[in-house]
Amino acid sequence: MSDAAQPTAAEVRAAAEAIKAALDHHLEAVERRTGDDDPAVYDAFNALAAAAEFYDELLYDRYDEVTPFEIPGAEDSLPPYAGPEEPNALSVLIRRDYAVVEPPRLLAQAQRIADLDPDDRADGSAAVVGSSVHAALGVLFGEYEPDEIASRHTEFGLEEGDSTLWVTAAEELPEAGEWLGAPFDDADPQLVVCRFDVSAVFDEDESDEEPAGLVVDSS
Repeated sequence: MSDAAQPTAAEVRAAAEAIKAALDHHLEAVERRTGDDDPAVYDAFNALAAAAEFYDELLYDRYDEVTPFEIPGAEDSLPPYAGPEEPNALSVLIRRDYAVVEPPRLLAQAQRIADLDPDDRADGSAAVVGSSVHAALGVLFGEYEPDEIASRHTEFGLEEGDSTLWVTAAEELPEAGEWLGAPFDDADPQLVVCRFDVSAVFDEDESDEEPAGLVVDSS
């Protein structure tokens, strides 16, 4: 940031005062909480997080300094759980992202699978994947369960991206076939019992190479 765009010392001081006020408000909300999922506490937490982030930015821009603590932003947290206390059903929502980093490997593995399982063509020969990554992915995911692909992705020329798993609660199972056309449209964060995220952003401060994850339990 240029000198002209730097915040003034007074602006940094005002941001520090805003943190103090947000801390007091958060403590008051906690002291008056009506339950584990009191929305007033949730709102006060988010206000404190926003005030802390703003102060940290101004402090760095003005003095090239940072605070010794970090409060997760509101976008990284779940809203208070609003589902049934004793769910009679649950949904497991999973998303895994992959980059196709070695197309030749993917194509070769898919053709190998096709060769082992000839289709019902008149000549009895196997399907030919050829140079179509689209066809290769269809063969791969038609042969293996998603969990097996996740554990063997490098064999198939894939590289892991972010992944997340949400467990959501419900009073009862939906009607058969009800959501198949749009399986994730009704995902309600307020019904999440727990979730598990894996992302490279969690590895930034890690010194080892173990996969990092974040578990959020709203129960």
